[in-house]
Amino acid sequence: YSWMFQDCSSLEVAPELPATTLADGCYNSMFKNCSSLETAPELPATTLATSCYKSMFYGCTSLTSAPEELPATTLADDCYSWMFQDCSSLEVAPALPATTLADGCYYEMFEGCTSLVTAPALPAETLSKYCYYKMFRGCTSLQTAPARLPATTLAQSCYEGMFDGCTSLQTAPARLPATTLAVRCYSWMFQDCSSLEVAPELPATTLAEECYLGMFYNCDKFVTAPALPATTLAQGCYNQMFDSCSALETAPALPATTLADGCYFQMFALCKALETAPALPATTLAESCYEQMFSNCTSLNKITMLATDISATDCTKGWVNGVAATGTFTKAASATIPNGVDGIPTGWTVVNQ
Repeated sequence: YSWMFQDCSSLEVAPELPATTLADGCYNSMFKNCSSLETAPELPATTLATSCYKSMFYGCTSLTSAPEELPATTLADDCYSWMFQDCSSLEVAPALPATTLADGCYYEMFEGCTSLVTAPALPAETLSKYCYYKMFRGCTSLQTAPARLPATTLAQSCYEGMFDGCTSLQTAPARLPATTLAVRCYSWMFQDCSSLEVAPELPATTLAEECYLGMFYNCDKFVTAPALPATTLAQGCYNQMFDSCSALETAPALPATTLADGCYFQMFALCKALETAPALPATTLAESCYEQMFSNCTSLNKITMLATDISATDCTKGWVNGVAATGTFTKAASATIPNGVDGIPTGWTVVNQ
């Protein structure tokens, strides 16, 4: 049935689809851009296949009613990817009881569903690559995320961009319980969630490359950041994590003493309400580790940085560009640090420790 009714802009009623066992790509783009279709048929299938529902209702801008439930509990690769993308009239998502996921299974499923208010429960505890990738991206009316995202076993990019651009989102899950992370697992997860005031708890102690990349970028109502307990970091792990959080007043403690390339790159850039930097106890820096970390933090007036080896390439490049004109910089007594945007801000008082 793939592409069967694509671009049938006058189609108002979809046929019944009673199959319970599906085949690869069977309903792919079946009703794509059927802009007059208001009600989706029930979809009782419990045995899915690769791309079986991919883009099925993509661009059905009049669709107000989705199936009450998509009952499969075991999913297939890309099975629901883009299924309701740009269904701008859809207000209620189907229940999604699946507990066994697959790569890309919910990939951009509801992206651009600008009338969707509440996200369905997502009970899976073990995730797959790209499973929730940009699932609700651009759902500008979405106010509430699932109350729990209970997964403790993550996968590459599993939550990447999940709520990107959800400008009405007020409530995130209270906790993201995984303690061991995966590459880019939370990257850009809440980017541009401009109504979100409280971040989830983040108890992870084993990080991965770019795991928190841009996670809260431009969440400009954040006042307090969550605790970040990891003591050993990964490449780019906190890159741009709180970039442009212009209301952030309290940064988390950063206890790590073993750094990684780019680990704090632009972490607090443009955090204009931040006055005190977290203490930075590491004695040996890594390439680009603090690069632009506090760039344009216009209220920042207190930094403690105890590194004695700052020889790594670009480790402090532009890190205090645009901070307050006066302040206090505490350093290790044996450290030699130049003045300027790549070292100690010009005009600040220096304290040796």
